[in-house]
Amino acid sequence: MRLHALHDLDKTEGTVQLRHQDASSSSTSLLLYPPPSPTDPNDPLRWPRWKKHTAFLSVCAFTFLTNYGIGGLAPAFYILSQEFDKSVAETSDLLLWPILVLGAFNFFWVPVANYFGKRPVFVLTSGLLCGCFVWGAVAGSFESLLWSNVVAAFAGSSTEALGASIVNDLYFLHERGAKMGVYMNFISGGNTLGPLVCGFVITGLSWRWHKWIAVILTGVNFVTVLLFVPETRYYREEIRDGADQGREVTLSSSAENIEGSGDAAKEDGMTAEDAGDSPSTVPKKTWAQQLNLWSGAAPDTNLAKMFVRPLPMFAYPCVVYSFLGYAVSLVLTVSVNILNPFVLQAPPYSWSPMINGLINIPGFIGNVAGSYAGGWLVDAFCDWRTRRNNGVFEPENRLYLCVVPLLITGAGCIVFGYGVERTLHWTSLFFGYGMISVALTAVPTITMAYVSDCLLPVNSDALMLVNGSKNIVAFGFLYGIVPWVEKVGYADCFGTQAGIFVAIIGLGMAVLIPFGEKIRHVQARWRIIL
Repeated sequence: MRLHALHDLDKTEGTVQLRHQDASSSSTSLLLYPPPSPTDPNDPLRWPRWKKHTAFLSVCAFTFLTNYGIGGLAPAFYILSQEFDKSVAETSDLLLWPILVLGAFNFFWVPVANYFGKRPVFVLTSGLLCGCFVWGAVAGSFESLLWSNVVAAFAGSSTEALGASIVNDLYFLHERGAKMGVYMNFISGGNTLGPLVCGFVITGLSWRWHKWIAVILTGVNFVTVLLFVPETRYYREEIRDGADQGREVTLSSSAENIEGSGDAAKEDGMTAEDAGDSPSTVPKKTWAQQLNLWSGAAPDTNLAKMFVRPLPMFAYPCVVYSFLGYAVSLVLTVSVNILNPFVLQAPPYSWSPMINGLINIPGFIGNVAGSYAGGWLVDAFCDWRTRRNNGVFEPENRLYLCVVPLLITGAGCIVFGYGVERTLHWTSLFFGYGMISVALTAVPTITMAYVSDCLLPVNSDALMLVNGSKNIVAFGFLYGIVPWVEKVGYADCFGTQAGIFVAIIGLGMAVLIPFGEKIRHVQARWRIIL
């Protein structure tokens, strides 16, 4: 069995010539990376923008609805604990065990999708998710409701890493941060908008109607996935030296062309979206052919190898940093989701579930702010750094803006912990949760885009490790969150979590920003890829 190094698959090692100085002027042109196929119209990078966006948003909606149907039930925890005569810790299992399953089964779905294709996995699991929500809506016991959530998490886990990797299938490097921010907004939005809606539904109807609404929405999503998400798996040629890649590629275009603006002028015969007169040696698939669930098994490998291949990638520092940062961000947010119903619906606040759900408004605002900072703002910052670096893009440029969630979320933990401990006005809890929520989108948006930059040829495997591992680590922390709070109090509990978060994010920045380039070039020679 031959082992490969990352350098064998990607000669750039993450350092890419992304801008090219125009000979006729002082301006620079944005180059497309990875370079699209000049002869294959079925390359997802050459799809029309509407087709890319439709497929991407359908998968994003799948991710949103997974968290909407499972995590959105949080405002009902206090009512469910009374209805089924369960303790706080037992009721929290409705969220804790699905979190574990959402992570663990990344290690199942990603190898299957890499071998058989992403489309059949998305179609199968989106249908299964809809069925699980029907099960939850009619559940007659706590155990039945719990298992419906667990199996729903099994189905929804297919989008955790694959949803992030589809960004790299459909979009170019300069778009990666913004699109990853959109994806993270959907995945986190289910955990903020879900409880917000659920609070009103519980008060006006019942917690079962929350599930029935999820059934309707997932049913519609199943249809969109079936009809508008073609196979995005594509075998690209070995990527050449990043220093010359931009000048050699025939599918380069200006930034205006990439955005699909009106009368875009073509360079070298065509833009990324319009094949123009460039010869195609591969016939373009019809829409009916794209609906086929079978696109063939991965060549020159086997399914067993696909399951084993990702595991050695834990040796890459960027993977470790991303999964630890994502894990602690998830722990902070879900801790508030689990605990706030038992704080705000009990004396002295004594709020109804409807009013309790309003705490997710600052959570949603924090998510949006975090995805903006980690996505579009990082892309703009990276472009500015690239221009100052003679057009050469360095992945470490993304990590500078990790300082935003480091400061805001670290402070938010303190605000929320002391607010609950000393029974301060509800605005302190709202502000604290909003500040905490910034990290849930900003940190993974930045770090997962960084992982993709560094490990593009094996990005789905690497992102599987990030998404799978962070949920397993988060489960370990969250399983003990209720006993921890009961033992030391909210101030000490959230103060300690703030310290852990700041230490992980800050230490990663201190190591990877100055030394990341050297680390990338060293790790690219490690022969650990099957």
